[in-house]
Amino acid sequence: MTDKRLPGGTGRLGTATVARMGYGAMQLVEPSPDDAAAVLRRAVELGVNHIDTASFYGPGEVNRRIRAALAPYPDDLVIVSKVGARFTGGQPIPLAPAQRPAELRAAVEDDLRQLGLDRVPVVNLRRLDVGIGMAAEGDQIVGLDDQLAEMIALRDEGKIGGIGISSVPFDVLRRALPAGIVCVQNAYSLLDRSHEEMVDVCNAEGIAWVPYFPLGSAFPGFPKVADNPVVVEIAGELGVTGAQVGLAWLLAHTPNTLLIPGTRSIAHLEENIGAADVTLSAEAIARLDAVTTPGADLPVNGVEPFLEAPQT
Repeated sequence: MTDKRLPGGTGRLGTATVARMGYGAMQLVEPSPDDAAAVLRRAVELGVNHIDTASFYGPGEVNRRIRAALAPYPDDLVIVSKVGARFTGGQPIPLAPAQRPAELRAAVEDDLRQLGLDRVPVVNLRRLDVGIGMAAEGDQIVGLDDQLAEMIALRDEGKIGGIGISSVPFDVLRRALPAGIVCVQNAYSLLDRSHEEMVDVCNAEGIAWVPYFPLGSAFPGFPKVADNPVVVEIAGELGVTGAQVGLAWLLAHTPNTLLIPGTRSIAHLEENIGAADVTLSAEAIARLDAVTTPGADLPVNGVEPFLEAPQT
């Protein structure tokens, strides 16, 4: 596409140049197909060209809705998926591990079929190293090297473009780097900077940092970025929302950050993308950098983002 505004400026995601403000499609299983299509089409109208999904969202329904709404896809659209889990529908966690190499391959094949693609531009390996969402037991305890070997094989076969990694500690990222990692998805926000060392390494290595829970944990009793007193104060000074301040801080914090806030609402979508137009002064950034929140690094911040409460 020509002359399309890219919200937040541009960043690198593997070999692609994308808007730094993208969209996470997880919640699109909840609205009607027509409403989901409207959100997706509005996102693209606003310049979003990075959409995050997974075959275990739905399962498969989110992928199918993306295809129905957007195919034939815009030339610059980068669809990113993830593998490592399967949908069960159980409660409170509707997912189970699917960590074995054959399961990773099967999930990529599901993505290709559901999205109508010959190649998924980027696929994230969702590990179970951090967080309390899922635990690997029995044959689901799989070595990183075996998983990466399968991901590399899929890349060599042309079924995926780039390899990402998700929900991992620093040492696992270090071990994965020789595979040519193009992005990392971990929980991270103004209130949870427990992965700061990883942010720095990704920036130095040219790897996209794509945080989930960018506005804090959605679980009751845990801090939310928009409720922080410093965030509220700065939002009032600028005439914007607290969520926009939190997202703008992430964009300002490091240039390799790409955001994929998710919502099923066009109004919230427009609010989130509007964060790309929020300019934080050096003084405001310094005040935000100084924010600390007791308990912000509790394990719940690493839980599978599928459990995040939806925006409506």
